[in-house]
Amino acid sequence: MRMVRKAVIPVAGLGTRLLPLTKALPKEMLPILDKPVLQHTIEELVASGIDDITIVTSVRKALVQQHFAPDEDLDMRLRADGKGEVADVLGELSSMARITYLYQHGPYGNGTPVLNAARIVGDEPFMVLWADDVFTSAVPRAQQLVSAYERTRAPVLGLMPMEPHESQRYGVPIVEDELGAGLLRISGIIEKPAPQDAPSAYASIGGYVVTPGIVEELERQTQRHRDNPEGEVYLSGAIHEHARTNPVFGQVIDGTWWDTGNPLGYLRAQFAAALAHPEYGPELRKLAARGDQNGL
Repeated sequence: MRMVRKAVIPVAGLGTRLLPLTKALPKEMLPILDKPVLQHTIEELVASGIDDITIVTSVRKALVQQHFAPDEDLDMRLRADGKGEVADVLGELSSMARITYLYQHGPYGNGTPVLNAARIVGDEPFMVLWADDVFTSAVPRAQQLVSAYERTRAPVLGLMPMEPHESQRYGVPIVEDELGAGLLRISGIIEKPAPQDAPSAYASIGGYVVTPGIVEELERQTQRHRDNPEGEVYLSGAIHEHARTNPVFGQVIDGTWWDTGNPLGYLRAQFAAALAHPEYGPELRKLAARGDQNGL
């Protein structure tokens, strides 16, 4: 089976957890310091050796394409103003990866954009990352997933340890065996179980290596949706079905995960990034030490 050399990023969601902020501004374009979340995701993929990327989008997300498109007029203006270094940085946005845009079409559920893109990716494994996740780690999260795939040649889910009360927010894997270095053999995934019903202490978070077998299961889900339009197509459901009769693995990610798709998670990610900045961090620590609660 081929190595992982392509990635899919679904961005067609409505971002309802962040309304009204995301009514016009895509949640994937919210800034973490001077870069939108989606740029952090693409840079993570490129750092992991994956630069062939399909973004599954919608008509509401034109800003995504604008951000990564070349802008010759802006480049010329910056250089004329002596801001060549800034122009170079912006120029890298349109050249650091081969990005293909695809409009989402099909039934509700996060499996639909994956299946849409699979028809372009072809018969090979590919990475799927959500564009509202940010990881800080010594080794990029995507590279950790690629390494797990190279070890197993099977689908891989990104996992993080969780507290028992958090189980109702995530898919929780059924762990069959621990293979060392954070690699787990799993036989299924239970969506949002009550704490007493959670089959393990791990949460399935953003990041997957999807294989053709998973795509076939998504096709079957889509066929069932045609027979029952009330049904939905979810990637976790396809993985669960595939794991019943095929090897599937989870990789516990070594790093810190920031879920920017909800208000508190976004604030935490922004705050952590700012504190780590050599210029902004010291000033923010002074502000926090003063205990100023007057707000803006």
